[in-house]
Amino acid sequence: MRVALVCPYDITVPGGVQAHVTRLAERLKIGGDDVLVVAPARHDPPDDVHAVGGSVGIAFNRSVAPIAYSPLAIRRALAALRGFAPAVVHVHEPAAPLLSLAMCLGARHPLVGTFHAWSDRDRLYRAARPLLRAAIGRLDACIAVSRPARDYHAAALGLPAGSFLEIPNGVEFDRFSAAAADADRAADAPTVLFVGRLERRKGLEQLVRAFIRVKTQRPSARLVVVGEGPERRRCEAIIPERLRSQVTFMGRSRPDDLPSLYAAADVFAAPALGGESFGIVLLEAMAAGTPVVASAIPGYRTLLRDGVEGRLVPPGDVAALAEALDTLLGNPSLREAMSRAGRETAQRYDWPVVARQVRDVYADVIERAGA
Repeated sequence: MRVALVCPYDITVPGGVQAHVTRLAERLKIGGDDVLVVAPARHDPPDDVHAVGGSVGIAFNRSVAPIAYSPLAIRRALAALRGFAPAVVHVHEPAAPLLSLAMCLGARHPLVGTFHAWSDRDRLYRAARPLLRAAIGRLDACIAVSRPARDYHAAALGLPAGSFLEIPNGVEFDRFSAAAADADRAADAPTVLFVGRLERRKGLEQLVRAFIRVKTQRPSARLVVVGEGPERRRCEAIIPERLRSQVTFMGRSRPDDLPSLYAAADVFAAPALGGESFGIVLLEAMAAGTPVVASAIPGYRTLLRDGVEGRLVPPGDVAALAEALDTLLGNPSLREAMSRAGRETAQRYDWPVVARQVRDVYADVIERAGA
């Protein structure tokens, strides 16, 4: 079938929604579908992306969302849809300005929407509820990537939770699990890994402070930080001079390098303070066989069972985070048990499984539109 995927966020900027759209497009193409991705792009986009213009960062949900800023983006997107003539248009984050919201209102095709976000604040959604209800009312099917994302949007928009299907994010299981077989975990240098944007809500500051505590018990431990963002300098400054050689800030990593980075770590840390609806990085770590220490926020609790695939700790609790890291670093047999459980869990979220569920929604929507 011909499928158009609409991403409201700059496809050239790393992010969970952008990664989801990119992987879904790849999997649909492998299955034989003709796919067009419509998105803003600040830099040169991939060949299969129809770029509708640049992007500007706006503050949302304690992060920065790189969205299209020009009304011309709407015209370009609608023109692309007319030329491509998709059987279905799949809009990601349907309530997000400018592009996704406009496609819900303006596209004349069967529409599917996927809701990714979760937050503990919904004032903006409630203020714009009449407009958002009008746009979302045009969707033929609504998908939420997790129960927290479903419940958040249902409450904020005044919709029944039963209006949403739950289809999770996916992970390229084979790619990450293959790296585990070649992992070189140095016994004399236990390693903690962090992957994500370096912004306050991701909890890097709390991880750095916890790692400083861990070093008193495990002098050889190392911390590897992958990602870039406004918190980098501040977090670097927290580290005492004597420990700076044991903390590596790698900046952004190429996607091809991520599996080996996960697999080489002894523990993956996800200390986010909130704002996460799911946790793709947790799945990637588990697929690579790396146990996880994560904050007990709703989006992470949907994936990780405390004491099974890893440990859950109260968000922002430096002492609890340090204790959990120290426990796992000091217990190889526990890490091995969590590694096995994590791989079993991650396999259920393999992209072929997830894409098949999404494609079933497309088929149903198209059938109903034809009827």
